[in-house]
Amino acid sequence: MKKAGRVFLWLGVVLILITGFIHVIDAKDSFSEAAYKGWLFYANGLGAMVAAYGIYRGRRIWGWYLGLFIAAGSLALYILSRTVGLPLIPAEPDAWFEPLGVASLIAEGLFIAVFMNRPAS
Repeated sequence: MKKAGRVFLWLGVVLILITGFIHVIDAKDSFSEAAYKGWLFYANGLGAMVAAYGIYRGRRIWGWYLGLFIAAGSLALYILSRTVGLPLIPAEPDAWFEPLGVASLIAEGLFIAVFMNRPAS
């Protein structure tokens, strides 16, 4: 693998792990809003670990695309939770700039950018 490919590989691994780690950190508090949200946060962390392993092992189909699903889904649900709300959870328009949420958005956005620009292998 060329040097550029290795850089993108490691960026993908690190960024998806950051996304999962942030969700696992916030999972315990998320149960107070709705149990399903806490479980989804834990599932996000587990899925991120699986995606990171797949990316590291060069599994283009399921590694990178699982990471994309996690990152894009997390980003979309973050926006929905602050605008229209989620089932059993009203919208939180004042929560746009929570530090963990912003950190997660940055990691997710960067992962999507890395995914879109990674070299073909």
